[in-house]
Amino acid sequence: MSQTGDSDVGVALVTGASSGIGWELSKLFAADGYDLVLVARSEDKLRELGEMLQREHGIGVTVVVKDLARPESPGEIQAALDERGITVDVLVNNAGFGTNGPFTETDLGRELDEIQVNVTALTELTKRFLPGMVERGHGRVLNVASTAAFQPGPFMAVYYATKAYVLSFSEAISEELDGTGVTVTALCPGATSTKFDERAGVTDTPLFQGDVASAADVAETGYRATMQGKPVVVHGWKNKLLTLAVRFSPRSTIRKVVKRMNTA
Repeated sequence: MSQTGDSDVGVALVTGASSGIGWELSKLFAADGYDLVLVARSEDKLRELGEMLQREHGIGVTVVVKDLARPESPGEIQAALDERGITVDVLVNNAGFGTNGPFTETDLGRELDEIQVNVTALTELTKRFLPGMVERGHGRVLNVASTAAFQPGPFMAVYYATKAYVLSFSEAISEELDGTGVTVTALCPGATSTKFDERAGVTDTPLFQGDVASAADVAETGYRATMQGKPVVVHGWKNKLLTLAVRFSPRSTIRKVVKRMNTA
């Protein structure tokens, strides 16, 4: 598979690109002429996506197979790109997963991996690639957060907390970067049709029995906001209303409502 670096538009690195929102975001970047660095654990799926996008859009694609639950992975990703002379113009921190159940009963190792992927790897990748964007005077970062970021989440306590971090972190550095030519966007979708619900064990909860957005629609919202340099975007008008309602409702009430939504 050809290496990136020849595009007049730039290079976009997308984590969690093998399915769901990451897959759809990769398609949008390719359609606009970006070369791609596709990162995930599944080499077969990444190559399938890369070959399809090369064929349809004539872009360059580099596949980097890494598990972001491994602390070494962000550094290895940067080293692999440095070796190939690839400069990242857009960083999409999309990889992430959740866990469901009472905190006293959920698996510690899985939740530590969850923090590693959702928080630590996202932070490290941003730290590794953002300074170069600032030095060049242009670049974009898209961090996939969640509507979970706006309230605590009983029975998904760790996941909700990680997404609160992503939102806060993204907003803070977005403000720091004002005037540099570099923007940071936090995308906050609600329930979305991806494999997230299966992996998290929440398919049968009320949260995923109601309105579930398509990954393509969520990706389009995130892509448009990133290109416009918006610090935060919430997908869907119902989700926007819900995030506003959280601000004006007693937190004790919000905790009980979210608890019911996360209980099968």
